[in-house]
Amino acid sequence: MKPKRKLKKEVIYVFAGLVAILVIGILGFNFYNDYTYKQTNEYKLLEKGYSKEDANIIEKNLKEETIQKILSEEKNDAIPAIIQEKYYLEKNFDKYVAFQKENTEKSTYDIVAMVNTKANLDWYEDIKEVDTSQKDLILVNKFNQLKEDYSPENLVEVSNWYCYGTNQITQETYDAFINLYNAAMEKDIKIIINSSYRNYQNQEETYNQLKNTYGSKKADDQAARPGHSEHETGLAIDVFTPGNTTTENFKDSEAYKWLKENAQNYGFIERYPEGKEYLTGYHFESWHWRYVGIEVAKQIHDEQITYDEYYAYYIEK
Repeated sequence: MKPKRKLKKEVIYVFAGLVAILVIGILGFNFYNDYTYKQTNEYKLLEKGYSKEDANIIEKNLKEETIQKILSEEKNDAIPAIIQEKYYLEKNFDKYVAFQKENTEKSTYDIVAMVNTKANLDWYEDIKEVDTSQKDLILVNKFNQLKEDYSPENLVEVSNWYCYGTNQITQETYDAFINLYNAAMEKDIKIIINSSYRNYQNQEETYNQLKNTYGSKKADDQAARPGHSEHETGLAIDVFTPGNTTTENFKDSEAYKWLKENAQNYGFIERYPEGKEYLTGYHFESWHWRYVGIEVAKQIHDEQITYDEYYAYYIEK
């Protein structure tokens, strides 16, 4: 009987030892998991004060390098909202954050839109040469300048049936305008081109006249500096309608209402819409329409964005 008791004790010792090893293993495993988790970006973001949801948004949408920038600075509640904006571009992350810190009253949509279009800068700052390889989709604005000797391809004379005075636009723009004109006439709306292509020298004369009369600030609000006007592309038209032949009253015309609803179907966009002055750099111009092609025009119309925004996100990015 004694040997059996001794065997039972040995079994108990072995069992106890196994339990001890198991407990130590579990504790070690938990310690390892805890240590490993504390090395993750999620844990570090939570420690910074971000919620689990915000941490997931940051990890899901940003590159490692950008996450490390966030972890190296104080918590910024605007970051998750900024990176969820539809037109967010990671290349502009630092600019968004810097601009937002100085403009906390602005919406995250405006922060993203202004940085993307460079409207967070002073007008005519950081100017670069226009990428003319984009053809009908070139961007000409206060940050993108055409060369002095630039001349559009396929410029054609516009028939006096469709315009006042002498006008030129590109052939593709002309064909699209004729379709637009005919569609509007079916609704008893007559849309006439009042101004179109101007070369660099013409634009220089126009701008200098305003500048000499009203000063640089007002001139910059009302006209583009030479090389910065869409009229130099042959893709832009200023339009009026009988009875509404001034820049002050065209916005009240049936023609303007029709254009707002239908111009995109013929490839034209409202280039300087009301409420978007802070992005375009120009006052609302109900009469100024730009040809970009039907597909792009419809997308811009449907998304309710300016061409500056479209170009920054869909072309330049």
